[in-house]
Amino acid sequence: MHTTVTLLADAPAQLLPARQLMAFTLASHIILVPFGVALPLITLVMHYRGLRHHDPVALLLARRWSAVMAVQFAVGVVTGTVLSFEFGLLWPGLMGTWGGVFGIGFGVEAWAFFLEAVLIAIYLYGWRRLKPGTHFLLGLPLPAAALLGAFGILAANSWMNTPQGFTLDAKGKPVDVHIWSAIFTPMFGPQYWHFVVAMLVTAGYAVAGVYAVGWLRGRRDRYHRLGFTVPFTLAAVFTPVQMLLGDSIARSVFHKQPVKFAATEMVWRTDTRVPEYIFGRLHPDGSISGGIKIPQLDSYLAGFTSDTRVTGLTSVPASDRPTVAQATVTHWAFDLMVVLGSLLLLLALWYGWCRLRRRRLPRSPWFFRGAACAGVASVVAVECGWVTAEVGRQPWIVYRHMRIAEAVTATRSTSLWIMLGLVIVVYVFIFGSLLAVLLKMRTGWRLADARPAAGERHEGPESGTPYGPRSPVPAGDPRPPGETGSAPVEDEGGRP
Repeated sequence: MHTTVTLLADAPAQLLPARQLMAFTLASHIILVPFGVALPLITLVMHYRGLRHHDPVALLLARRWSAVMAVQFAVGVVTGTVLSFEFGLLWPGLMGTWGGVFGIGFGVEAWAFFLEAVLIAIYLYGWRRLKPGTHFLLGLPLPAAALLGAFGILAANSWMNTPQGFTLDAKGKPVDVHIWSAIFTPMFGPQYWHFVVAMLVTAGYAVAGVYAVGWLRGRRDRYHRLGFTVPFTLAAVFTPVQMLLGDSIARSVFHKQPVKFAATEMVWRTDTRVPEYIFGRLHPDGSISGGIKIPQLDSYLAGFTSDTRVTGLTSVPASDRPTVAQATVTHWAFDLMVVLGSLLLLLALWYGWCRLRRRRLPRSPWFFRGAACAGVASVVAVECGWVTAEVGRQPWIVYRHMRIAEAVTATRSTSLWIMLGLVIVVYVFIFGSLLAVLLKMRTGWRLADARPAAGERHEGPESGTPYGPRSPVPAGDPRPPGETGSAPVEDEGGRP
């Protein structure tokens, strides 16, 4: 413990509030990221199904999901912009010294953001104004734009983990930058695909979870069945892929960032036949209390043999490695991510068994309870993944080149704490507003679906055929132009 206290005492006073502010804004923003990256693809899959099978229910779902996509994108713009400013305001040492090397990733992300904003606007506009095929084709670039944004961010982050593509001059400043080498670092491939598939899995389970809740409440119509099946199938198919990618990135960390791997697995001394601990707590003397110990498993997982030599935390000075507290946090985050991923895999296998062998959805309420929780579990797993990646890299902001204390702002710590409090208040308002808007949209859709069942005439955003102009205003109709149309095509009594 004395080593941790000494390191904290030597750190600038601004370091703790700056890290807390960055952590809070990043943790908040990442809740929206899966929907920004993967919801366009899920929506287009449903859209394609609706066009191919002439299915008005699928088209109705795609239209409503596109509205949700636009709302969350608007909120994501706010939280993402805050993060962009924080890089320069909180970490001027990082951007001032290294921005010319890895800043291209942020430029790519900015271009992708503007492109995605334009494409979402066109996609929403086209529902009632473009031919079906044209409208769908104009929506196809949306997933590519989302993946391009993820490409930029992951290129920057992977460079911070395995920096390359530059040389240092006599003053230690980076020169002779090679952009392609700086983008495609050793960690970029494993990080990028692990992240992208995680976003697809998370968004799929989260969307399906909404309809799983409806299923548990007795809404067993085709609207809910289709709204559940398409996103859940996508998530279930990619869940085992994600587990394999997770193993791949862990192996890459073992080879490229051995000290980070040691923190993740709480390995104190370099050795072979290293045991695996599930949870537990690391102490300053290297002992581990609590948790479940599995002999030799860590060495086997790292190199497929118990004789694999695993680097320990004590292989580097205390100032160059995470503290015992940080190592414990990293280990817990990693283990929780693996546990949640394993549970999601079991849920996906359950679903696959029923679909492939019995040709139907599972009938057990416990399956749908699990499906209703899967979205939240996926978001928690994503949060844990980022905690593992960022805390395990400490104390480096640029691995083995710049410590986080060297990059922090000179702004007074008191000002940073006040800023953190203000940001928390603003974010509570923003996410509260987002929830209120989504709930109001849901209520409106339910009312729209209930009115035709009650024999009421109703026109609205979902009325009329999926494509084409609205019906003309009948003579004597007091409603203004644009407010009329044919009754909406309904499913088997479905409600959103």
